[in-house]
Amino acid sequence: MPNPTVERYPELISLAVHEFRTPASVVGGYLRMLQRDSDASLTERQRTMIAEAEKSTARLVALLSELSDIAKIDAGVIKADLKPLDLGALLDDVARHVQNPGDREVQLQLRSDSAGASMNGDAGRLRSAFDAVFRSILREYAGPATIVVEPRRITVEGRPAVLVVVADSDAVQEAYDRPREPFDEKRGGMGLALPLARRIFEQHGGWLLAPGGSDDRIRRSSALILLPITE
Repeated sequence: MPNPTVERYPELISLAVHEFRTPASVVGGYLRMLQRDSDASLTERQRTMIAEAEKSTARLVALLSELSDIAKIDAGVIKADLKPLDLGALLDDVARHVQNPGDREVQLQLRSDSAGASMNGDAGRLRSAFDAVFRSILREYAGPATIVVEPRRITVEGRPAVLVVVADSDAVQEAYDRPREPFDEKRGGMGLALPLARRIFEQHGGWLLAPGGSDDRIRRSSALILLPITE
């Protein structure tokens, strides 16, 4: 028997997003007005506090936007705009522009044998999904490290696919060989970007997983992304 509570979940999330977004946007607007008001008799300390408050409000609005997208994908309202694209070229673009958190010596390097791997996909949404996963892995490293993004052509149920391994340069093969388990989406500072990324990959017939096993370091600092390709 259908569960009406579960069926109305997207409607509830949509209502909550609307109710939170409206006051958050108003607060952010007033804070920005204060920042631009040259006549306001504010001390430097007060201006710093206003700037930090405005940043936090903007972050809240961004989180609400991510939550809204998740609810819409789950409800089937947002569908992937599938068009032919080169997966290798898309990965190269994301790897070149992904934001490296802080000033740590952590590098992201693409090793690709998948140039010309064609697929039908939503380039914009895939780009944001890969960016989120790459950033989540980079955040796991405190010191000098080279993180490798290595797409590997494989066959899944008789159909061509690419498995993108994201791991420390010394652990790529191990990450590939290990049993697979759900990717840990609960990571500080990432908001809802990872749950949203997983849904985007699933919309494309793929999945987001992590290496299993007892080595928590490899599990937390690696990702495995599978996407079907057309050739």
